[in-house]
Amino acid sequence: MIIDRATGAPGAGRTTRIGVLVTALLTACIAFQLNASMLSPALKSIQDQLGASTAEVGLTQTAFFTSAALFSLFLPRLGDVIGRRKVLVGMLAMMAVGCVVAALATSVPMLFVGRVLQGASGPTVPLCLIMLRVEVTEPKRYGTLLGAITAVNGGVAGVDSLAGGFLADKHGFQAVFWAMAVVAALATVMAGTMTPESKVEGAGRMDWPGVVLLVVSVGSLLTALNEAGKLAAADWGLVAGLTVVAAVAFALFWRTEGRSGHPLVATHHLKQRSTWSILLTTVLTMTGVFAVMNGLIPAFAQDATVGLGMGAEQSAWWTLTPYALAGLAMGPVAGRLAATFGYGRVLRLGLIGSVGSVLLMIVTLPAHSELLLLAGSILVGITYAGVANIVLNGLGVVLSPDDNPGFLPGLNAGAFNLGAGLSFALLYAVNTAVAPAGSSSSAGYTASMIAGVVILALAIATSFLIPKPVSAEAQD
Repeated sequence: MIIDRATGAPGAGRTTRIGVLVTALLTACIAFQLNASMLSPALKSIQDQLGASTAEVGLTQTAFFTSAALFSLFLPRLGDVIGRRKVLVGMLAMMAVGCVVAALATSVPMLFVGRVLQGASGPTVPLCLIMLRVEVTEPKRYGTLLGAITAVNGGVAGVDSLAGGFLADKHGFQAVFWAMAVVAALATVMAGTMTPESKVEGAGRMDWPGVVLLVVSVGSLLTALNEAGKLAAADWGLVAGLTVVAAVAFALFWRTEGRSGHPLVATHHLKQRSTWSILLTTVLTMTGVFAVMNGLIPAFAQDATVGLGMGAEQSAWWTLTPYALAGLAMGPVAGRLAATFGYGRVLRLGLIGSVGSVLLMIVTLPAHSELLLLAGSILVGITYAGVANIVLNGLGVVLSPDDNPGFLPGLNAGAFNLGAGLSFALLYAVNTAVAPAGSSSSAGYTASMIAGVVILALAIATSFLIPKPVSAEAQD
């Protein structure tokens, strides 16, 4: 049983300790977010400096999110067993090492390795939310703090995009990674000194055979999907082979978990609607919107042929910065509203708003208007980054079973990163298929965003299957 120590006496002292904890957790989430979004304005700089193609650079992005998805499958559970602070500090330290490797990269393969190492930080946000949940269980207060911490997951008040664009324009993409490394090192120190240790009593030992099988299954599936995203250039024999490997590994994983005395994921939990419905909704949401705001829109803004011809820093001012600011401002409000009026209702409002916002951007792209691009970015920031993203992260924590609290947040973090990687692979594949390199038409951007809208519509449908987290919602 988790005790809500946030209401204990003396109040002022406890509030101060919660403030210190939230500061450390926020810094950790910011460090992770920089890895995910600070590089967006610098992607073109990487192409130019390393002589790489758009597809090769996109592959390094997919590598980061794939790595993050795989580490997310088991690190939160490892935190339940050996201590969440230990795991968080280890993740952040590995992230810092990956930043240094990427900063020193002189080739795409070396950059690829750095991004994979950075991906070890994948479950940072859910792990931080679990640590917060141990300290604060009152629904409205937890919802507000959840929103504040998770809001940076949509962008660090735009500073990440601005700094990424500025550093890429003035000093090259390497400077972006050095900045990430500094923040990662700071977050590592703060997590190690400012957060309390917590774990599940009687959690037993880690189910490493289950970890290996699940990672092989999900990793094979992700690689197959990424390869299939190459369309005509794809090796379909490899896709088929990896799909078979994924299916066999998952069948063995299911069998192992059913017989294990300390399973990574109990099979009866996997069968529950509270598990698969939220994971499916998260994957669909991320696939539909992530690459739109973190790839396609900045690319359109910088495209001198069919877009607005902006520089990296200027495009960040008009797209990623207002998007992140809107999400950051809306996050605490969304968390509070979810705890007050229902997580499901607020989630659907965010998803419907995301669809409307992306449709608005599709309609206004031909106008080549900076103001319309700004308005669309703000709306997506409010509806997706500020509402849908916040609620989905929260649901992963509040719907997780008491006997394995790291299980669903870990899988949900994997779903976030899986969706982000799929988003770049799928939406960029649509872009390439409709408007190949050198095309003088914006049809590729439009088609990619229409595909995103269709996927978001599916996410709205699956969100109705997510059960109500009664204990996390105010009953007054």
